[in-house]
Amino acid sequence: MGTPSMHFSESPEDPFALGRGASAVLDDQGTVVGWSARAQELLGYPAKEVIGRAWQGLLVDTRDLAVVRSVALDAVKAGGWFGVLPVRHRDGHRVEMGFRARAVTRDGDRQEWLLVGAPASEVIAWQRDRALLDGLYNRSPIGLVTYGPDRTVIRVNRAVEKASGVPASAPVGHRPREFMVDEDAGPTEERVRHVLETGEPLIFTEQSARARHDPGRDRVVSVSAFRMEDPSGRVLGVAETIEDVTERHRAQRRLALLNEASARIGTSLDVTQTARELAEEVVHGLADYCSVDLLKPVMLGEEPVPGSTGPLLRAALSPPEHRVPHQEGDVVPLLPESPQARCLAERRPILEGLLSLRPEWYAMDRRRIEIALGLGVHSLIAVPLVARGLVLGVVSLWRSRHAEPFEDGDAAVAQELSSRAAVCIDNARRFTQQQSAALTLQRSLLPNAVSDLPAVEVACRYLPASGEPGIGGDWFDVIPLSGARVALVVGDVVGHGIHAAASMGRLRAAARTLASLDLEPDEVVARLDDLVSLLASELEANADGNWSAIEQVLGATCVYAVYDPVSRHCALARAGHPAPVVATPDGQVTVLDLPAGPPLGLGGLPFETYDLDLPEGSLLALYTNGLLEARDGDIDAALENLYGCLSHSADPLDRTCDAVVEALLAKDHRPSDDIALLIARTRVLPPQNVATWQLPLEATAAARARELTTAKLTEWGLTDLAFTTELVASELVTNTYRYAAGPVTLRLIRTHSLICEVSDTSHTSPHLRRALSTDEGGRGLFLVAQLTERWGTRYTHDGKTVWTEQPLPPA
Repeated sequence: MGTPSMHFSESPEDPFALGRGASAVLDDQGTVVGWSARAQELLGYPAKEVIGRAWQGLLVDTRDLAVVRSVALDAVKAGGWFGVLPVRHRDGHRVEMGFRARAVTRDGDRQEWLLVGAPASEVIAWQRDRALLDGLYNRSPIGLVTYGPDRTVIRVNRAVEKASGVPASAPVGHRPREFMVDEDAGPTEERVRHVLETGEPLIFTEQSARARHDPGRDRVVSVSAFRMEDPSGRVLGVAETIEDVTERHRAQRRLALLNEASARIGTSLDVTQTARELAEEVVHGLADYCSVDLLKPVMLGEEPVPGSTGPLLRAALSPPEHRVPHQEGDVVPLLPESPQARCLAERRPILEGLLSLRPEWYAMDRRRIEIALGLGVHSLIAVPLVARGLVLGVVSLWRSRHAEPFEDGDAAVAQELSSRAAVCIDNARRFTQQQSAALTLQRSLLPNAVSDLPAVEVACRYLPASGEPGIGGDWFDVIPLSGARVALVVGDVVGHGIHAAASMGRLRAAARTLASLDLEPDEVVARLDDLVSLLASELEANADGNWSAIEQVLGATCVYAVYDPVSRHCALARAGHPAPVVATPDGQVTVLDLPAGPPLGLGGLPFETYDLDLPEGSLLALYTNGLLEARDGDIDAALENLYGCLSHSADPLDRTCDAVVEALLAKDHRPSDDIALLIARTRVLPPQNVATWQLPLEATAAARARELTTAKLTEWGLTDLAFTTELVASELVTNTYRYAAGPVTLRLIRTHSLICEVSDTSHTSPHLRRALSTDEGGRGLFLVAQLTERWGTRYTHDGKTVWTEQPLPPA
């Protein structure tokens, strides 16, 4: 099929043209003196029947006679007439005919009338086409340009004349570039050439354009073009319609900008990042420069004071222009009567040109204005950021490269963008506030900086998960025990939120309480298991549909270890937790093969204690599963990386912790799960700081204990503690002699404090009581409690040990 083009044969021709119209000649008496063949064809009368007869009696029906006579009188008066009249056909029916009548003078004074007629339908169609053509060229709001085969202008209509600013006759015979300016006149001429050569029409092709009389204003026009041909197919030129669709294009662009901004603003719960996204979107489609200035409390995640207008901090600037005086993070002064101050006070957009600002404002911030003018800035919009009734800051939009100043439509779009962004910024602010409070709560539940312990050197790391709505349940603790020992514990409560934090706090407190009882690791874990079962029962009774809280408690895991720096013995037990890793000073790294046990609260299997001796300087690493799953979930690869970091056991522990985090976590990426890491380097007490004696269970045991204690404290230079310590040792040995059986062991340990221990084979627990004034005994343990800082009893498989601690005197 061929391409469509316009043929003139498709439109009616002039019905009164020679050869198309019916013609007749009347004398001044109304007698027909001339009759054409076309008249015979249309009305059926041959010339011989018409010529010589009065036309009114022959051609006019009696019903129309009055109208015809009235028209005839008007024609005589005017010397001519044009219109439609009914005439009678030879067969008697009426025919509507259009007539042109004109008086002509012959032979000096004789007057005749020339009538040219055509069917009324053709006359009306012809008039309609003439009216349409006249409308297209003189009244149409859509531009029309016709080009000849040489691509020069044949004619333009009034709309093009108005848009181009040049008279309609000026472009005739010229090329488009000589009267219209677009981004490149070449596309217009290329478009005309293409339509001429191919005959393919162009339909609603949009392009940017500028008029010569207003070259500073960008416009968008919609162009359609088609080729004109005569009935024989000869190409006559191109007709092109041009419609100014600038406002529609801007509205579409603004709508597209809003749609894109909805997807690109607020992708994170970070105040600064959200502000940057807003600035980038505004520069992308609306302004040349954009700055986002927020109230200082908003930047800190706090709620701004209602009515506050400062101080402002620059949260984002796009593009980052180094010549602009205020960069991101700077304090931005809010000048009185400035557009920014006015928009914050009035809580509405302020639109104005920079050069129209008040002189006093220019004087107050001369450098800022001069910099803006140097960048070519000519107009600005200041829009307040308002969300939930709170003013958060202000957005400033600047134009320089865009030739056109901001319009009211731009201000409306800027306000819509700012309103959407303000909600995102406020959400990020609230999240920052809640996250800060949650992390503060969690850190308050975790131990503070671990003091120097005689048993171990400790370093730890806690990394909260990214994007989680609240705090997590990972925890760790370092608990000093009697006899210079230490307990290390790491646990993990499933999930995040208040329930996880509350469960974590309860488990940590319970672990500390159980540790103070000097229980074996498997007993501590078993009693934590009982506690979790009890918590789950309480939550189930008050669940109200919140089964996730119960699942969090029941899914808790932990590992508990006790290390003795005197014997180098380490005992561990775990409940569904990742096994600890041990690195010895010779570079060997292994995962301890201690029984896993079920998670806390599930019950079913017993917990077991795993025992081993650790060389001095060994590293014991306890962690939660988030550490091994942080990068890509490859547990084996993560363990290999962990082995490599721990193999350098002599490195400082803080450096080792950092190396582990760097090796197992993706760079610049927060983990998807909370991570708790605890690394301890074992120490061994020097033999000269520990004294142990076996005493026979006889009446002289107390006296022997006093002698040995005094001699050892004198050797250690602790004579100030000799009297108190020999009294304590005497009372403890005396109790053993009275109530226990088997040998008695006395041990003194000098660390950060002086520890005195008396062990026997009995499991009978001594009780502190207040003796009455009439009692002969019962004051021994009361004296011990008064003379020492701490005391207690711990049980072993072979018996018990009563211990005391006294602070060392200042050096």
